[in-house]
Amino acid sequence: MRTDPYPLYKRLRDAKPVHRTPYGHWVVSGYDAVAALIRNPELTSEYPQDPKWAAQRGGQDSPIVRATRSWMLMRDGDAHRRLRGLANPVFTARAIRETAPRIAGIVHRIMTDMGGGRDVDLIGQLAALVPVTVFCGLGGLPVEDRDLCRKWTDALGHVIDPATDEDARRAMNDAAEEFGAYIAGHLEKRRADPRDDIISRLLLARFDGERLSDEEIVANVMMFFMGGHETTVNLIGNGMLALLRHPGQLRALREDPGLIDNGVEELLRYDAPIQLVARITTADIELEGATIPAGSKVMILLGAANRDPLRFADPDRLDLRRPDVRPLSFGGGPHYCIGALLAKTEARLVLTELLRRHRDIRLVREDVVWRPQVNIRGLSELRVDLLS
Repeated sequence: MRTDPYPLYKRLRDAKPVHRTPYGHWVVSGYDAVAALIRNPELTSEYPQDPKWAAQRGGQDSPIVRATRSWMLMRDGDAHRRLRGLANPVFTARAIRETAPRIAGIVHRIMTDMGGGRDVDLIGQLAALVPVTVFCGLGGLPVEDRDLCRKWTDALGHVIDPATDEDARRAMNDAAEEFGAYIAGHLEKRRADPRDDIISRLLLARFDGERLSDEEIVANVMMFFMGGHETTVNLIGNGMLALLRHPGQLRALREDPGLIDNGVEELLRYDAPIQLVARITTADIELEGATIPAGSKVMILLGAANRDPLRFADPDRLDLRRPDVRPLSFGGGPHYCIGALLAKTEARLVLTELLRRHRDIRLVREDVVWRPQVNIRGLSELRVDLLS
């Protein structure tokens, strides 16, 4: 499953794209069904209210569960609209366009430090550094603290995994407590000395006359770090691996750098950084001949939907020129990933600069190692030879 989930996804779609498993939850894998579900208002993402979910992460009073109660990712309705409305100005297309030169400068510096040569790890030396450095800079946190922020972010990522163990539970709660205290300290600094950064903007933001509380700002800055880190690192890593395994597509991108925008969409479709999202139904839902009862837990397989042959011709083929791509990798509806444009911008700049600097990029070995999470699909490392 971790090495290659797509054959299993195909069997699910072919057999029963909407079905109830022996474990009680429902699984949805077809493109149209997934697209409909992620926009359905009769689904909730408020998992912190579920006692079993909370217990698996340390209990209702644990630091991580307390934080997730304020995450816009895990709120719905008016509460979600309020949180998102206050944070949206930071992630608009205009804001990202204005930020792109700063991001390009960060990419340039990290790639210069990385250099080239034999046996370079594109994850540890590049992909994992870009989003945390970008967000430290944009967020108003010291860039020299990026390794500390990355450590906390990696631990927080386990909170959205369907299954957690004791080590992951301890790590995510320690991270929530330590990272929360760290961000809270910077709130006070920015309140006294506002600047052009995300924390300052969130402190000043108003939506229908309301402001975010300090607790909400701290929780959502943590969420932005986690979400932005996981999606961007894995988009860059999975995308580069896909290109290296499809040399014709890599050559096409070298010959026509203008393919990069559509190419990033196709890379998102081909091997999505987030493979599934989980929701709970609040009413009976009719979907492709099945009735999903109210109160059901539903696993929505974004990665499977992106390979649905009823939506994409020859879906297992990577094609950077594929028309009308529109993958579901960042979800949809009210919970469409708020940082999607930022992640795509970072990936576009990294891949473009990587190919510009190095005339030949080769995998050191084919047997790559994937991270252990099921819903987050990403590489532990990607070792390559960079020849200039």
